[in-house]
Order: sequence, then C-alpha cells, then structure tokens
Amino acid sequence: MGERALLRDGRARFGVACLVVLALIAVLAPWITGGDPALQRDVVATRFLPPWSTDVNGVFHLFGTDRLGRDVWTRLAFGARVSLGVGLLGVSLSVLIGVLVGGVAGASQGVVSKGLLAVTDFALALPRVVLLLLLATLWAPGVILVVVVLGVTGWMPVARLVYGEVRKLMALPFVESAVALGASRRRVLTRHVLPNALTPVIAAAALGVGNAITLEAGLSFLGVGVQPPAPSWGGMIASGRDALINAPWVAIAPGVALVLVVVACTLVGDALQDSRQ
Repeated sequence: MGERALLRDGRARFGVACLVVLALIAVLAPWITGGDPALQRDVVATRFLPPWSTDVNGVFHLFGTDRLGRDVWTRLAFGARVSLGVGLLGVSLSVLIGVLVGGVAGASQGVVSKGLLAVTDFALALPRVVLLLLLATLWAPGVILVVVVLGVTGWMPVARLVYGEVRKLMALPFVESAVALGASRRRVLTRHVLPNALTPVIAAAALGVGNAITLEAGLSFLGVGVQPPAPSWGGMIASGRDALINAPWVAIAPGVALVLVVVACTLVGDALQDSRQ
C-alpha cells in the first residue's frame, strides 16, 4: 500500500525527476559541456558575457561566463558532481554511523545502551554549524574532509530514530519467537529487526541529502569546503556575489540549482514519510 501511494504521489514523481535530471547532467558533464570547467581563454574579451552569447572565439555560452571568462554552464555541470557526490556520501556515512549506534543501543541494555544514548544526546546538543566550521578549519579543506565532517556531525538524528524503531520492534512477538528458537541477539538484530527499521531511515536520508548539500555549499561559500579550481555550487555562488549587479547569472545559476535539488530532496522525503502512514 505504501509503495502504491508513493508512486501516485506527485511530489515524489517531481522530486525524483529533478534528481534524475541533475544526476544525468553530472554524469554526462564532459559530453554536454565545454569539457573543462577551469578553461580560460582571453579573459578580457570573454569575462562576464551574458547568457546565450557567443565569444570572440565562436564558443557559445548557455549561462554566460564568470569574471575569469570560464563557462558558467560547464562549471555548473561539473559542480553538480561535487555537490551531489559530497551530499550523498556525507549522508551515507551519517546513516551508517547512526544505524550502527542506534541499533546497538536499541538491542542492548544497561551501561552500553545508556552510554551510547548519552553520547548521542551530547552530540545533538552541540551546534552543528559551529562544529562543522571548527572541524573544517582544523585540517586542510578538501572534498574528503567535507564528506567526513558531514558524516560525523549528522548521524545523531538517525541514531535516535533507529533506536526508537529497534526498541519498538524488539517487543514484537516475531522477535520473541526467533529468540525462543535459539537465535542470538546479534542475529535477531541484523536479520530481523534492522531490515524492518530502515524504512523511516530512508525517508530521513532523503531529507538529509538536501541539508548536506546546503551545508557543503555553505562551507564552500565560506572558503573552508571544496577548494578552487574544483567547481562547486557554493564556491560559484561565493565567486559571483561581488558581481550581482553587473553579472547576476554567475551566482543565480548555481543558486537555482541548489534550491532545486534541496526542494526535490524535501519532496521525496515528505512523500516517503507520508507513504508509511
């Protein structure tokens, strides 16, 4: 019933369609763009060309050029690889940690469960943005660091969600039957409980992807995320903020892409949550 409701939900169809299109743009970036997001020709002659213009070399620029004469469409497509990849990997890492911590805490009793919950609550009490900036400034910025930082600062809500689901499922008769047949607690957790507890986690992960991409864009905007010349949507917005008056397309193009992917992830996550009801 939930799957049928999800397929009929217009929000899910629209969100998935947007994400598929953006993913295809990221994958096909070398073939549907100029091929080099850092390519600079004659900077004076090609800088800040408006959208749908052709430069002195006869090269067409769909979304115009930036202050260094680089093609905005090319940088946007290659930046999708960085932003979407960092968001997905960061959320995957946070989900992995959260499922591990929440599952062990929910299946255990006594000191282990209380200790894991105490660590989770302590981490939840820390402001995530401040923690992100702190961790990002302690080491050299880069893609791997951003993924790790997003993962280690975003697992707590998943752990709490998994803990609640595991505790609820552990009290059901099928778990007691498995234990009565001689199954160990670890086998019951991995084979019977966790697979049934992952549905809300998938919905939370869909919502978390948009949040992770936004945070990555914020870090890149502040200069502690993905570093130039690698293109990222946050870095593109930062590079275009000083030209909003005379060349607004430099920042508007990645800004619209960022809003679109966040809205798409939110719609898919909301649809997944409603399909469970």
